[in-house]
Amino acid sequence: MKKTTSVQDYINTNIHFEKALKQLREIIISTELEETIKWNAPTYTLNGKNVIGLGAFKNHFGIWFFNGVFLKDEDNLLVNAQEGKTKALRQMRFTSIEDIDKVKVLDYVLEAIENQKLGKETKPQRASKEIVVPDALKTMLKSDPKLEEAFNQLTPGKQKEYCIHISEAKRETTKLKRLEKIIPLILKQKGLYDKYKTC
Repeated sequence: MKKTTSVQDYINTNIHFEKALKQLREIIISTELEETIKWNAPTYTLNGKNVIGLGAFKNHFGIWFFNGVFLKDEDNLLVNAQEGKTKALRQMRFTSIEDIDKVKVLDYVLEAIENQKLGKETKPQRASKEIVVPDALKTMLKSDPKLEEAFNQLTPGKQKEYCIHISEAKRETTKLKRLEKIIPLILKQKGLYDKYKTC
């Protein structure tokens, strides 16, 4: 994928929505937001915080509100692209330039800026640090005290690698093969992916 170096460059690669993207861009840059490129797309920030993104696809284009979950959305213009996965991000989608109501778009953009100033943002949830040892591995460790001691001496990161490796095996035969393979590694106090690490 070609690296986008400017907003104009991005618009040029989405020529089918060129006029519409320019119109949305004009609305956004009429505010105090700063324009930049992140993730190969135009992104608009306030004091270094992401507020809005501009994007185009094959059949639609739109504005991404990074903390759109806090917008009132009285006109029901926002969609959650990945229901159940996306917590804060909301999209305002369009299929043609005629769909754009400049006044409403500006209202939403200004509200998003105000929300950012008020500190309304969702914090990413940290992954649980608790290590869930799969039953098959648990049974194997209990039957071999030396192996269990070696496993307990591993760093939490290495323990987690082994637990995921075993729990991701769908078939029982695969699980058993993986268990056999990891025994010598655990006893040598090595992590599952140590051989791939260069440092």
